[in-house]
Amino acid sequence: MSIDSRREGTPGRSLGERLRQARSRAFVGREEQVAAFGAALRDDPSAALVFYLHGPGGVGKSTLVRHLTDQARHANRLVIELDGRFVSRSTADFEQAAQGLFDRPDAVLVVDSFEHCQWLETWLWQRFLPRIADGALVVLAGRQAPAVEWTADPGWAGALHVAELGPLSEEQARRLLAVNGVRPESMDEVLRFAGGNPLALSLAAAVDSARAGSAQEWSPSAETLGTLIAGLIGEMPSPDHRRALEVAAQAYHTTEQLLQAALPEQDAHELFAWLRGLPFMESTAHGCHPHDAARESVVADLRWRAPDAFQAMKRRLSAEYLRQIRELPEHQALGVMSQLYYLFRDQRNIREVFTWARTGQVQDDPLRPEDIETVVRMARETEGPESAELVRYWIGRQPDGFSVYRSIDTGEAVAFGGRIDLAAPPDPQDIAVDPVVAAAWEHCNSTAPPAPGEYIAITRFLICPGAYQVPSPVTELHHSRVQATAARSRGGMAQGMIVLHDTELWGRLLRGALTDAGVRPRVGDRTYGLFVTDWRQVPFEMWLDNILDESDRPATASAQITRPEFDQAVRETLQNWRSPRAFALSELLKSRLVADAVDPVADLRALIQQTVDEVGRDAKLIKAREALVATYFSGAPTQEAAARRAGMSFSTYRRHLRQGIDTVCSVLWDMQLRGRGDQG
Repeated sequence: MSIDSRREGTPGRSLGERLRQARSRAFVGREEQVAAFGAALRDDPSAALVFYLHGPGGVGKSTLVRHLTDQARHANRLVIELDGRFVSRSTADFEQAAQGLFDRPDAVLVVDSFEHCQWLETWLWQRFLPRIADGALVVLAGRQAPAVEWTADPGWAGALHVAELGPLSEEQARRLLAVNGVRPESMDEVLRFAGGNPLALSLAAAVDSARAGSAQEWSPSAETLGTLIAGLIGEMPSPDHRRALEVAAQAYHTTEQLLQAALPEQDAHELFAWLRGLPFMESTAHGCHPHDAARESVVADLRWRAPDAFQAMKRRLSAEYLRQIRELPEHQALGVMSQLYYLFRDQRNIREVFTWARTGQVQDDPLRPEDIETVVRMARETEGPESAELVRYWIGRQPDGFSVYRSIDTGEAVAFGGRIDLAAPPDPQDIAVDPVVAAAWEHCNSTAPPAPGEYIAITRFLICPGAYQVPSPVTELHHSRVQATAARSRGGMAQGMIVLHDTELWGRLLRGALTDAGVRPRVGDRTYGLFVTDWRQVPFEMWLDNILDESDRPATASAQITRPEFDQAVRETLQNWRSPRAFALSELLKSRLVADAVDPVADLRALIQQTVDEVGRDAKLIKAREALVATYFSGAPTQEAAARRAGMSFSTYRRHLRQGIDTVCSVLWDMQLRGRGDQG
């Protein structure tokens, strides 16, 4: 059959059109919302212009959003898609991303997972949406209902369509199962198990298709997603696929790059493609992630089934996030810090400070000259006139250390924070002016004096008049910045200190993270406490491990270490080559490689250097050695910079780097098994 004859009857039909039609055939229910949106696309004068869809996780919001998006594209509309999970904390960035909405009456803005940027809501309906072009449409979909003030505003009565999505009816659920290929003999059991939840129905259909007769084995109890996910996990194609699911279940979102870092021995490309195809995975421009209900079910199953592997993957992902925090630009690093803490969202000490709910009510901006009188006034009203004068003093001395937290809704400054870097030896004037800084210096000098060139990083001010020094979006953003700064420090930071008034509250919240120095300096009528970490004694990696690890981790005996664990230890040791403190924590120090060494750290460093040099003796591996040296030994800040230093294209560099790492791992593993003295 010729190409022309195969296309006969469908002139100009594209793959995208075929996909749209296939999704349309598989779509079930939501007739009212589809009809209302269709009227808007036809420019019906009585139709709404803004559609707000809300409902619990797994109820089908994203499926409906995709259907409406396909409708808009089919109507030749300009579609602008945003995912609320990855919306910047800047209203200016949001406006730039949705710019077409202002001058294109045919534009349609779609924001899915809106609950992750719910802080934009008031700003949207008061300041953003009234400026869009006449005829442009907006679709918002999230878990939370819109603000009462919005729905009660008479101006929005005819322009806003609000729909709370609920479970599908039995008839709709049967249609969905039939479309997804569920066998008639399984239908009743699946319906009894999954109810009308579209996500549960879709997952049940996937299980029924993958395992003949499985529907007959399901319990008709209320154990829906947990048992369903357990059924899916039982059909993993391989252990590698199982580990890939562990990554996706724990990470905020998963990219092929993150998957490769978490599973360095595996084919991340193939595993990532498999992940994207799972029925409970959502793909976005930032990677893929499970639907929330499915994510938590998978996490619970993995924690129960393989707790040690579950914790090990957390630590591996933490190490990768920490690498990104140190290498990415600062504004990106702050977002990665939030992803790192998301891994540990079920721990009380993290959950009490980091909520991941409505955290964008404020955004972190640098201090501007016009802000000075505002922040001084905040300090005066909250902590008194003496504190206000100290704020003015330190702004004059170190203005770059101050951040202002602005309301997303109004742009008004609502809080501020101030950090001071106190160099050794300090300026006598600074010590004389500020009793808190004087106490900080005295404590540091009497316990572990900083050397010349070192400094103390003091989070001196954290003032939010509406929620003074209690867990809030302001404290969450501020502590994220403090921690990211400590992680990115290239040396010289002797101690980190946070000044807080409520020592009882923060002593409990920061237990295990920071030490109460026990000193209580006084400014005006207010007493403060100093919470301290000595970064010379506790590398950031160790500090983070102490905070985030749920259980005491037994040391790995050298005779019991597995090859994947050994290779991962080699990679981490290379990554920490230029950080003496982190290098001194290498898991390889517990191995047979340095079992009899007088100075294990120095011996391990010499052994790795020697092994890398030996790699270059093989003519076929000269480029591999050059990639290793450029990456780990030369001080290149990023892999792109290392590729330039090695004189290679990035793709060529990555290939040689992997070859070099694999060779070093193999040589050292052979020594681990046979002993260093047995090498020929």
